[in-house]
Amino acid sequence: MDLSSINSPLLEEIDLSRLPRHIAVIMDGNGRWAKKNSLPRIQGHWEGVKTVDRIVTLCRKLDIEALTLYSFSEENWNRPPAETSTLMMILDHYLKKELRRMRDENIRFNTIGHIDELPGEIQKRIAHTKEYTRESDGMTLTLALSYGGRQEILDAVRKVAEKVHADDLCVEDIDYSVFESFLHTNSLPDLDLLIRTSGELRVSNFLLYQIAYTELHYTEVLWPEFQEEDLLKAIIDYQGRERRFGLTQEQIVKA
Repeated sequence: MDLSSINSPLLEEIDLSRLPRHIAVIMDGNGRWAKKNSLPRIQGHWEGVKTVDRIVTLCRKLDIEALTLYSFSEENWNRPPAETSTLMMILDHYLKKELRRMRDENIRFNTIGHIDELPGEIQKRIAHTKEYTRESDGMTLTLALSYGGRQEILDAVRKVAEKVHADDLCVEDIDYSVFESFLHTNSLPDLDLLIRTSGELRVSNFLLYQIAYTELHYTEVLWPEFQEEDLLKAIIDYQGRERRFGLTQEQIVKA
């Protein structure tokens, strides 16, 4: 873990032995940032990509095992076609720009969501990026694309039902681990910390099953203005929580 380039006094407040394994971010506020700065809405999305760069860089330096970013929801398809096509162009640009860096920094690229709903060329770009980085094992960067939490659960239920119907799975054998193996996130560790920017206090259909015992951190900061120190503050907040997972405080102390 090379932290020499992180110039922040907040680093001294962090217990590096208790970092979250998996962090997810609802990257909210691009449009409001653009409006605040009298810029076209799309400019806010381009500015948000710069934030992605610096947060991915910081998470890699901290040896965070998995970072998942809510990049494009199922509901985002309802936005004006000009905006959705530009968002696809930004995604294509990002993957081309970061391809070599991801492998050089030992980052495995991953996606969750209905990738088959994306434009064909974007699907090819995603497949190529996954293949190019598949041997990387330092950190998994996951983009949620055409993703919805309810849809993910429904997808899993359908797959389980198909297995049962084909006599490949007995109803009595279905437990949490079996069900979770059908989720889009089956290759990722449990989600420890969910961050939402821009001051909105909701999860917006993101990782609904996975957040059962996740620590939630909300910040007023708009995503394009989210800095390394904001992520460090979220980690400090996370480490200040008592994670009991249904147990009593007395049980935690005894353990």
